Amino acid sequence: LPAAPIAGGETVVTIPAECNGKGGRNQELALSAAIKLKEIGLRDVVIASCGSDGTDGPTDAAGAIVDGASVDRIEQTNTGRCAHDAMKNHDAYHFFHDDNADYRSHHLIQTGPTGTNVADVMITLIK
Repeated sequence: LPAAPIAGGETVVTIPAECNGKGGRNQELALSAAIKLKEIGLRDVVIASCGSDGTDGPTDAAGAIVDGASVDRIEQTNTGRCAHDAMKNHDAYHFFHDDNADYRSHHLIQTGPTGTNVADVMITLIK
């Protein structure tokens, strides 16, 4: 059953006026997926969601990539970070961002502007 479903389009995130989080719809989709993957125990699934234009919300990221262990990995290595709080506050960027991380623990996809804008792309890899 290895599979790689690919989807395109743009999700919608409704942000309350009092919200002060940072991120974009692709980062929020990835965070939501990471939380759900952890809850149902799917460790061998990877999900990437990013904007083809290289930007996602008011950030320097195009999106994020997560797996079933992302939430545990981030919460254990970054004291004070909580995936559920980040979702509630629409703050996926700060949950995923880590200036001190080595390349193996980066969750943000940072391409820079691509000069094109076809759609957001979501790729799921299932082992």
